[in-house]
Amino acid sequence: MVQLEKSFIADIKNILAVARQKAYTTINSTMVQAYWHIGKRIIEENQKGKERAAYGDALLKELSKSLTHDLGNGFSYANLKNFRQFYLTFPEFEKGYTLCSELAWSHYRLIMRVENPLARAYYLNECAGQNWSVRVLQRNISTFYYERLLSSQQKKEALAHGNHVEKQSLADFIKDPYVFEFLNIPQPYLANEKEIETALIDNLQQFLLELGKGFSFVSRQFRISTETTHFSIDLVFYNYILKCFVLFDLKTGKLTHQDTGQMDMYIKMFDDLKRTEGDNPTIGVILCSQKDETVVKYSILKDNEQLFATKYRLYLPSEEELIAEIEREKRLINEQLKNMEE
Repeated sequence: MVQLEKSFIADIKNILAVARQKAYTTINSTMVQAYWHIGKRIIEENQKGKERAAYGDALLKELSKSLTHDLGNGFSYANLKNFRQFYLTFPEFEKGYTLCSELAWSHYRLIMRVENPLARAYYLNECAGQNWSVRVLQRNISTFYYERLLSSQQKKEALAHGNHVEKQSLADFIKDPYVFEFLNIPQPYLANEKEIETALIDNLQQFLLELGKGFSFVSRQFRISTETTHFSIDLVFYNYILKCFVLFDLKTGKLTHQDTGQMDMYIKMFDDLKRTEGDNPTIGVILCSQKDETVVKYSILKDNEQLFATKYRLYLPSEEELIAEIEREKRLINEQLKNMEE
């Protein structure tokens, strides 16, 4: 009896796995394109005359009955409505834009429900580029991931106004607020900073997904020393896209000017003692449960492009709460722009 080497068997299995994945991707891409074309054909049929347009839903119901009878499941009235909406949401595909082969129909079905076209484009690009699962995409949409980025057009304009072109990409990686609902800390929460820090490390994969692209974990309670004193930084990451260290300091209370001063010191120490050739300047992020706008306006935060203070939530806020939070940030950015113009 011939004894097969394990490596030989592993190679064969790998070839089959790659082939199956390619076949799945091809089938998925073909079906997504078919759904888009079905949606297009439905719209064309609807637009033949006023009478047909008035009975669009009736047309879908009859089409559903016919297709289900001839082809089986998968052509329910709800699915046909989705195909129609798919075409209406992404008509640009008709002009030569291609569908992302990396994305499944389940991805598109979620993205096409996002009303903001800029947000839709963001989710399409990030989902394909970062290999987001359907579950991750759903979570990011429901937590207003795009809107929470400080890279709103207004923020970019504020940065560009100061001719800090190289910094424009910096704000693309910082959110406000961060949402840590995956820690499952019950309300009302009484956790202290150390307990929250431990929970974040215990849920490092989800934490990295919330931080966004390019982050890799370096250390917890990172010790940095001078000739006379030792300091510990709560969490240290490195972002390989920004090519810099990112320091996080957790605060369970309201932001104070002492917090901003401490983080500013950490940034300067890290740049002086740990930053290596090729690294960009270190970024510091103070994660606080509450922000004092007086501190934000009058402390070193205002003019320091390496220092951020953002809120965090330990539970999933309601849509209204998140929108209110985002609108508050927009108002602050508008004030900043107005002050620059004056």
